[in-house]
Amino acid sequence: MVSRRRTLGVALAALLLALAGVFVLVGPERATGSYAERCARFDVDSATRAGVVTGSGDPVLVVGDSWSAGLGLPDPAASWPSRLEGRVRVAGFSGSGFSAHASGCGAVSFADRVPAALVGLPAGALVVVAGGLNDWDRPEAEVRAGFTALVAALEGRRVVVVGPAAAPARAAYVPRVDALLAELSAAHGVAYLAPRDVAPAYLDDGLHLTPAGHATFGDWVADQLGRLPRPRA
Repeated sequence: MVSRRRTLGVALAALLLALAGVFVLVGPERATGSYAERCARFDVDSATRAGVVTGSGDPVLVVGDSWSAGLGLPDPAASWPSRLEGRVRVAGFSGSGFSAHASGCGAVSFADRVPAALVGLPAGALVVVAGGLNDWDRPEAEVRAGFTALVAALEGRRVVVVGPAAAPARAAYVPRVDALLAELSAAHGVAYLAPRDVAPAYLDDGLHLTPAGHATFGDWVADQLGRLPRPRA
C-alpha cells in the first residue's frame, strides 16, 4: 500500500511539474483556453486588421504585435497605427515579436511575416516595426538574429523601429529589450523611437491598451515620425 501511494505521489508531482512547464512556456497572458484556438483567433484577427486601410496619402506599412492588431478593442481598426499620417496598412499578429520564438503560434515573428506584408508596397515606402513586449523573456541572441533577419528582409525600404513602452505587466523587463533594440537599430542604420516616457492607458491586464491608450500611443508615434529627417528624393 505504501509503495502504491508513493507511486501515485510521484506521478502527481510529475503532472504538476509538466503543467507548470506549460504555463512558463506559454506565458501568463496565453495560459488559459486552448493554445491552438488562440493561435487560430490571432490569425483571423491579423487577417481582419490587414484588410483595413486607414488614412490617405503615401503608403505606410506597420508591422507589429497585439497593439498593432488591436487586441481587446471594440473596433480593431482603431488601433494606434490609425493615428499615423498616410495610407496605413497593418500586419499585426498578437504575441509576436522580433525573436523567432516570442510566439508559440509558428512562424509569425516580424521577420517571418514581412515578405508577405511587403507585397504591393512601393519601394522606398515607410515601414514602421513596433514591438518588443513579447521578447521580454527571449535570449539576447535570438532577438539579435530576428532583428538581423528583419532588416535584411526590409532592404531598400525606409525603416523605423518603435520599441516597447513600459506596460505595467512587463515594465521590469522593458529596459533590457529597449536597450538591445536601440543598439541593434544603431548598428544597422535604422531609426529607433523609444517610448520610455509615454504613459498610455492600459486595460486591466496591464499589458494591452484601452482605446484612449491607443490614441495616446499612436499620436506619440506620429509626432516622432514627423520629427525624423525626410529622405532625399
